[in-house]
Amino acid sequence: MAFNIEDIGEIDQVVGQWCLNRVPPHLKKSVDYDYEIDGQAVIIIEVRPAWQGAPGEVTRQPMAKLRFVKATEQWQIYWMRASGKWKSYDPMFEATELDDALMVIESDHYGCFFG
Repeated sequence: MAFNIEDIGEIDQVVGQWCLNRVPPHLKKSVDYDYEIDGQAVIIIEVRPAWQGAPGEVTRQPMAKLRFVKATEQWQIYWMRASGKWKSYDPMFEATELDDALMVIESDHYGCFFG
C-alpha cells in the first residue's frame, strides 16, 4: 500500500530538507542528494556529475532506503551493497521516526552510506 498524501507531505518536508542541507551550496555541483518514493519506501540517491559524460550529465546512485512497515509503525533502514542489492543496516535496523532514521544514516558508524 502506498503512502497517503499526508505521509508524502511529511516525507517531502523531512527528507527533502535533509537532502537540501546535506551538502553546502558551494559543493552542490560536485555532489548532491535527492530522493524518490517507491511504494512504502523512500530511496535516497546520491547525484554526481557523470565522470565521462557530456557537460550537465549526472549519475544517480541509490545509497539508502527507508521502508515503512505499517504493522510495527517502524522505518527499516537499508544500505546499497556494491552488488546492487539492499542490505539491512545491522547496527540499527529500525527507527520509530523518519528523523531518527536519517540521523542513523548521517552518523554512518560503519561507513555503509558515505564510505
